Amino acid sequence: MAIYTPPTYDRTKKPLIFLAGPIKEAIRWQNKTAEILAKLAPEINIASPRYIGENQDTIGDFYLQEKPNEQIDWETYHLNKAGKNGVVLFWLAKEAEHYCSRAFAQTSRFELGEWKEKHLTQNSKLVVGIEEGFSGKGYIEYRLIGSDILIQNSLLDTCIKSIELYNNQRH
Repeated sequence: MAIYTPPTYDRTKKPLIFLAGPIKEAIRWQNKTAEILAKLAPEINIASPRYIGENQDTIGDFYLQEKPNEQIDWETYHLNKAGKNGVVLFWLAKEAEHYCSRAFAQTSRFELGEWKEKHLTQNSKLVVGIEEGFSGKGYIEYRLIGSDILIQNSLLDTCIKSIELYNNQRH
């Protein structure tokens, strides 16, 4: 398993699972997701916009804070790569810290709408998991009614579904 985080780009031809979801004000759910995926499917490559691994507190979000446009370009590249050859995994973790100056998961909510449409029009593989307590969960569930996007209620189920979609497109 290879894990790509900014500023490193995945230039391989291998399928990729992109970890989409809240970064600011959320727990570091990406670490647990990488652990689950590594255990269940070690051959899968991952792209995470949030640093995964040791020294995460010192290197973790430097790129996001210091070079936001480069971060957006990195995310766009890897989202598109996963959308064409892999899976876009959304885990909508609940808010861990609240800041009145910023709407929680504002970027993730925008990206989810974008990738729902890409799923419907371009057949991109999309998995959505929503943690209990995520604000707006009912609205998102309602908006996904009628699509073939099944909402997962646990991080483990979200990972398992992502692996299934990943494996199905390879055969």
